[in-house]
Amino acid sequence: MRRIALFSALLVALAACGTTGETTRSTAAATTMVADETVDTESPDFPVMVDAANGEVIVELRPERIVSLAPTATEILFAIGAGDQVIAVDEFSNFPEEAPTTDLSGFEPNVEAVAALDPDLVVVSDDLNDIVSALTSIEIPVIHHPAAATLDDSYTQIEQLGLATGNLDDAATLVASIQDDIDRLVASLPEIDEPLSYYHELDSSLFSVTAETFIGEIYSLVGLENIADEVETQYPQLSAEYIIDADPDLIFLADTKCCGESPETVAARPGWEQLTAVSRGSVVALDDDVASRWGPRVVELLETIVGAVLSMEAVGS
Repeated sequence: MRRIALFSALLVALAACGTTGETTRSTAAATTMVADETVDTESPDFPVMVDAANGEVIVELRPERIVSLAPTATEILFAIGAGDQVIAVDEFSNFPEEAPTTDLSGFEPNVEAVAALDPDLVVVSDDLNDIVSALTSIEIPVIHHPAAATLDDSYTQIEQLGLATGNLDDAATLVASIQDDIDRLVASLPEIDEPLSYYHELDSSLFSVTAETFIGEIYSLVGLENIADEVETQYPQLSAEYIIDADPDLIFLADTKCCGESPETVAARPGWEQLTAVSRGSVVALDDDVASRWGPRVVELLETIVGAVLSMEAVGS
């Protein structure tokens, strides 16, 4: 297990919709306060302080009534062994199966409904309806973890939640496991003379991502080139003509659940039947949830991407 050094002021607050990404691998952005001193330990006592997007959050005691209003946070909490401390999660926290899903909304959070559960820690990915300040004002600690911009951001969030819940060792183990799995998957790829190109579809209106996003970083790990990178915005809406002209080697659909897209519906689009990805059977249906969250299942996403690359190489690109 990688040892995590805890410092008194470790990371800059995470920016909304992402973080700086300048953290090193397996670095916990949090501190433990004992007798007004910062200590270096893998099993810290409470209280602890986490430097989240909403500033320094102090958790006085090990939380036993956690509410998660963020699907990624829910996945992380269960993956680090804090599942038995979670009493309620939002309506879209559908993984793992045992997560206590409720009708709580992360998009339209209701302060009264959350407070009525008497939580000792709340985790959110978006500060909507001023949920963070509202809960903080009634002395309920809130950790705001926006969407990760990089893998390092994801590792930091995992370790912060590990510290805040008293599961730091398990969090560090999880981060190390994710890193090892990523290294193994990347190493499994053969050397490719010419990089393969890809198109990642967020929805049926042809919104996509560039390599500058969290999802784009995952594709970059295996050396794929993004056809959307010529567009300045990180989440561009492409035209059908643009995609046809770019003729990607691979197409990844992250809109199979939301929009009912599939390799068959893509092939039926006017002009798309001639695309390299379509003609060679390299249109890959992703699980929308796995492709949109930045938690432990990022390995599952990478496995799918690597499998698609290996399949295409097997038939000759």
